[in-house]
Amino acid sequence: MGKKILLGKLLESAKVILPISIIVLIVGLSIGIEPHFILNFIFGALLLIIGLSFFSIGSLFSMVAIAESIGEYIIRRRNLTIFILVAFLVGFMITIAEPALWVLADQFKSVVKEPILILSVSIGVGIFVIVALLRILTQFRLNTLFMIAYAILFMIAIALSIVNPSFIPIAFDSGGVTTGPMAVPFIMALGFGIARTRGDKFSDEDSFGLIGVASIGPIIAVLFLGFFYEPVSPVNDFQTNFLGYFIQNLIQMAIAILPFLLFFIIFQLIAFKMNKKRVIKIFIAFLYTYVGLVLFLTGANAGLVNMGYRIGVYFASLEVNWIMVPLGMIFGFTIVAAEPSVIALNRQVETVSAGAISKKFMMASLSIGVSIAIGLACIRVLTGLSIWWILLPGYTLAISLTFITPKIFSSIAFDSGGAVSGAMTSAFLVPFAIGAANALGSNVLMDAFGLVAFVALAPLITIQILGLIYRIRMKRTFKQEDESDIINLKEVKS
Repeated sequence: MGKKILLGKLLESAKVILPISIIVLIVGLSIGIEPHFILNFIFGALLLIIGLSFFSIGSLFSMVAIAESIGEYIIRRRNLTIFILVAFLVGFMITIAEPALWVLADQFKSVVKEPILILSVSIGVGIFVIVALLRILTQFRLNTLFMIAYAILFMIAIALSIVNPSFIPIAFDSGGVTTGPMAVPFIMALGFGIARTRGDKFSDEDSFGLIGVASIGPIIAVLFLGFFYEPVSPVNDFQTNFLGYFIQNLIQMAIAILPFLLFFIIFQLIAFKMNKKRVIKIFIAFLYTYVGLVLFLTGANAGLVNMGYRIGVYFASLEVNWIMVPLGMIFGFTIVAAEPSVIALNRQVETVSAGAISKKFMMASLSIGVSIAIGLACIRVLTGLSIWWILLPGYTLAISLTFITPKIFSSIAFDSGGAVSGAMTSAFLVPFAIGAANALGSNVLMDAFGLVAFVALAPLITIQILGLIYRIRMKRTFKQEDESDIINLKEVKS
């Protein structure tokens, strides 16, 4: 990993972190946030930039580098038992190392202990990664799978709403944060490896959609937890400092990454048999990933959470507290670019679509969708509007669009839902909503949580609508070309 690559990633990370950081800093200074919180935020933002740079390099050369090889291996073996076992282990282990999940679990730990929440969510992802990969093998229609899976999901959620409705928002939030910067590049690369090995004309299209399917698992897993846990208002941790979070993350991320490292070693011995030089590169990449995760999470937890909470408290306490709606929309618009998983998704989309769907086009679509989602979440905090009024019609519309939108756009849309709702959203926007709900004396579980779910839902609709626009434009282009050919033919005849 050369200095040139690291410098390039540092500049790339600064470009995505600085816009939201500058906006938050201006807002914080203008409303008189205490100086030590401002300094913590600045230091946290610097750690985010450095951590994201190391993570980006590490995940590219470790996770993505071996994911396609694993996909090709399990297809070559043509053994269903091996396929299911490997798919589950991959989904389970990659989720345990997901930074956004650890951020959310830290905020929810007074309700459900972190290990229980993380293990439950990881099992959910593992099961649905199996479902997602089997879909690629069998070429089962993606929209039909979504319709069946979400019908089951909503039936469980409706049953839970009778006994413990407070768990419904956090369940849908967990589906968004689970598929973040660790899971997105790895699961997409795994699917791409399997689809490529299948080798037909639809293989590229079928390499998308895995993230969307995988994110259903954690929602169902946390819904089941809701039947066994009593609703307790979450307690925010404002005492742990940078050093405390650094030590905590050193331990937690080592525990999270170690199983995956062992998994790679086992596969290297029995299947990959890569040369020594490449193995050393992958080990170094794992180290980069580990360092990046530790720094990123430390910056997020110690620098962003407190700032987000206090800004939320301030604006919700104003007489004109509705101003938090447009402010939240501005935060939402700019924070998308800072999500590591969005960068990975956009790169993969541009590559597979051969440039037809550019990174800029994707980023603009995601930013608009997330901006609207945060606006709706802020309205819900202010009014106490039930989450059902947004989730039920939103998912009904999203799934209905899959039957009329080009398949590639539907697949990318559901993948994007998981990608946009990552560590930055959990570390800043969720505390922003929690702070506002506490200031208003609202039910935090019912009104503040659910924000990530809205963020995850937004791209499902916006990108599919763009797909419809794309289809209409393509039809017009072909029609004009046909008419032009007819005119030219008449000219030749005359």
